[in-house]
Amino acid sequence: MAQQGSVIGSFIPLLILFAIFYFLIIRPQNKQRKEHEAMIAGLQKGDKIITNGGLVATVIKPEEDFIKIKLNDETVVKLDRNYVARKVDAGNENA
Repeated sequence: MAQQGSVIGSFIPLLILFAIFYFLIIRPQNKQRKEHEAMIAGLQKGDKIITNGGLVATVIKPEEDFIKIKLNDETVVKLDRNYVARKVDAGNENA
């Protein structure tokens, strides 16, 4: 019976370490990923975005897998949805 108590006692620090790891790393990362996916799904024509490459662009037409964006008056390109870093807020035009 004494051995069973020591086995359970040796797992307690491991469980505490896993709980700390979960609440400090895994849970916030999942929350951030869900917010980013919601932002990408909610993109509309006229929204300003910043790509992972640092380009500031305006959304022309959101499609299923890609987004048509306008970089300047003449350049329109297709961008994979996964490469949108963030949406520029209306009050933060100089980002």
